[in-house]
Amino acid sequence: MSPTDLLAKNLMKIPQILMAGILMLFANAGLASDLAKEKRWADQIVDELIDGDEIWLEANGQKFLSILTIAQGDTKGGVIVMHGIGVHPNWPQVVYPLRVQLAARGWTTLSLQMPILPNEAQAQEYVPLLDEVPSRIRAGIAALKEQGAEPIFLVAHSLGSGMARHFLAAGGDAAIKGFVGVGMGVNKQVPQINSLDALEKIRLPVLDLYGENDLNTVVDTADERAAAAKAGGNRDYVQVTIPGADHFFDGFEAPLVQTVANWLVQTTR
Repeated sequence: MSPTDLLAKNLMKIPQILMAGILMLFANAGLASDLAKEKRWADQIVDELIDGDEIWLEANGQKFLSILTIAQGDTKGGVIVMHGIGVHPNWPQVVYPLRVQLAARGWTTLSLQMPILPNEAQAQEYVPLLDEVPSRIRAGIAALKEQGAEPIFLVAHSLGSGMARHFLAAGGDAAIKGFVGVGMGVNKQVPQINSLDALEKIRLPVLDLYGENDLNTVVDTADERAAAAKAGGNRDYVQVTIPGADHFFDGFEAPLVQTVANWLVQTTR
């Protein structure tokens, strides 16, 4: 009996329910994101959501949760909000204030669930997930366009900013007109999410925003980030420090949002 025949004979002995599980595993083999964790986050968010509306987008053959918050008054444009490591699109620190308060200032926001890993995962373990990022961002772009919310900007925090930089440095999308990186660090051990390499390639307007008491990997590399943008010839790179703020801007949500809102308005003039 050939190896192929033997395999087929053994597969016939596997219970149907187990076979279904195996097929599902292979169907998701190309995805690195922890889909079970995404579902747990989604269930929690949908049950508790007050501001904004859940919308389900599709990327890489999978549905993922996003939160759409329509601009109050005349719409100035759209903002895609990207969260940091291991959390979700309604996270109370940085993400929620940005998505809700920017909408109050006239920007329709769409906060995306980015690919995630278990809580104990380190930044370098997220590298395989970078391939899943472009399709999620492009799904978000399409959704904002359906709402008539243009021009469109990316506003990303922490590891989310690394994902955004990777996307933009690789060519991005013509619909994106600017990028705000909140708490952008430099990880020289993980070149795929190394902001120095990416900032040399990004030609869009960039706001590099961080707290005075941010992580060392953010504060100590501020001059290097500015030098990288300058080396790349980006004259529309701006760096702003919020006095007293830490990486999560606890207690400094107002200056965080106001700084981003001011930059968005200036950039669209």
